[in-house]
Amino acid sequence: MILIDTHCHLYASEFDADRTLMIERAQHIGIQEFYLPGIDSEAIDGMLNLEKQYPNICFPMMGLHPCYVKDNYLQELNIVENWLKQRKFVAIGEIGLDFYWDKTFATQQQEAFEQQMQWALDYRLPIVIHTREAMQATIDAVKPFAKKGLKGIFHCFSGSYESAKEIIGMNFLLGIGGVVTYKNAGLSEVVGKLDLKHLVLETDAPYLSPVPFRGKRNESSYLEFVLKKIAEVKQITIEEVATITTQNAKELFGT
Repeated sequence: MILIDTHCHLYASEFDADRTLMIERAQHIGIQEFYLPGIDSEAIDGMLNLEKQYPNICFPMMGLHPCYVKDNYLQELNIVENWLKQRKFVAIGEIGLDFYWDKTFATQQQEAFEQQMQWALDYRLPIVIHTREAMQATIDAVKPFAKKGLKGIFHCFSGSYESAKEIIGMNFLLGIGGVVTYKNAGLSEVVGKLDLKHLVLETDAPYLSPVPFRGKRNESSYLEFVLKKIAEVKQITIEEVATITTQNAKELFGT
């Protein structure tokens, strides 16, 4: 069984004490590839170092996360652009809109999101989207770019069936993580109505641990709990979920 963790921050300081062992645990359950989202310029060195240590296993993205859009966002975007000019990345991400804490930089978030989507079209790369308390605004922002052929993933999807249909209609995939195991989240019911061809698996490690580890540090090996929950909801084997979602990820990222 071959699995892909399409979204994990393995460069995060939470893994400094046991990163090698953590990756080994994930490989032991069948995870062969790990996709590392960019968040800001400070994360780049750690991300690229992991790629050097695990070539063709850890794949970096490049992007400015909406929560890191601050006063210096133009400088941060300039760094993103310079890296895109220098070398190949598997995707631009994670990018998007996040209005959870406040909307102080809402306009700048929108500007950064649109600029990075345009770069994705220019470099023919998929995008990986972060959206929180901004689902419809994010969908509306993506639509004109999707019409031009932009593809990608709505990472850590936890929205409604109606939102899922709208996203799928734009030819985007839904990243399903630990939230699908939360009893009152309602995501398992949504996933039950969706064709597997629209889904990829992710952990968002070290965040959003699945049950039974909710509230603790997440890690890539816990992807098996996401896998098992989807298989249970869809009433199919874990092997079938693994095969289809892995193929979806490989087709999107071109690996």
